[in-house]
Amino acid sequence: MTGAGLSQRSIETDRHRTVWIEAGPAQGPLMVFLHGWPELGLVWRRQIEFFSALGWRCVAPDMRGYGGSSRPDTMAAYEVRELVSDMVDLHDALGGGPAVWVGHDWGSAVAWSMASHHATRCRGVANLCVPDFARGFALPNLVPLVDRHVYPMERYPVGQWDYWLFYREHFAQASRDFEADVAATLALVYRTAPERKPGEPAFTADIRARKGWFGAAGRPPAMPLDQVLLGQDDFDAIVKAFAATGFAGADAWYMNDAANIAYAADAPNFGRLTLPALFIHATNDTVCDTMQSRLAEPMREDCERLSEVTLEGGHEIMLEAPGTVNEAIARWLTSAALV
Repeated sequence: MTGAGLSQRSIETDRHRTVWIEAGPAQGPLMVFLHGWPELGLVWRRQIEFFSALGWRCVAPDMRGYGGSSRPDTMAAYEVRELVSDMVDLHDALGGGPAVWVGHDWGSAVAWSMASHHATRCRGVANLCVPDFARGFALPNLVPLVDRHVYPMERYPVGQWDYWLFYREHFAQASRDFEADVAATLALVYRTAPERKPGEPAFTADIRARKGWFGAAGRPPAMPLDQVLLGQDDFDAIVKAFAATGFAGADAWYMNDAANIAYAADAPNFGRLTLPALFIHATNDTVCDTMQSRLAEPMREDCERLSEVTLEGGHEIMLEAPGTVNEAIARWLTSAALV
């Protein structure tokens, strides 16, 4: 389901099929929105509606492993190198003019990589929650930045990133548990974040000790939809998509650390960005904690024209606070002379 003002399109090349939604004038400046886990391009609806009304051609693909796009059955198919190549193919199909790339969660890793590996395809890059890692968005580069006041080494050796190791050690179980009740899994993910309590570990910090995301139950608890984040129609569309695809493709994005580090090392200028970049911090994001940990520090070293904005909300900040996210991006576009 797309809804009024949004059209759905697709391309298929020898290597990949990408399905996307878009709105706005076909000749308008291009803005591409990249989603993360476990999402679809549809989570950008309110950004697409806002910026298309301002004259932007707004495009939001279902990324590899999601929705109607290709779902290869090998782990290596989900390396960032492959994900970026998908976006290059999409960008060519959209005309190839320099775009503003906007990402969230794992989509941020792809958007940052578009900027570092394909700068001529970018006018600017804006990302939510996941900062730039010029050396690769990979567990070995995240663990040294963990806040050890919150996550003592002896109890939380990889801090809030424990779930990343759970995928590696129990991949089939993780997907199976999510799929036991797709609607309940997604209702749990798409919830307004509570105000963060200082010193409180993230839910993801002891997934292995609990023997899974949902412990011995092996399935998510039933809970009602939080309609602050998603309306019923969009939620139903996302549930339908994951009921069809499962979670294995989405989860496989976590399985390629070594390859992703190697790909990052191939970037020109050591991955350093000279184009305009915006990063949006979310105050209540406990996993991608850029407020109380050092997670954002590498980005500040490697982005020469970086702007930062802090917004009240949790990890799904573009859904929880769409108005302030849209305003922050719009202000940055103006200040960076991208409009």
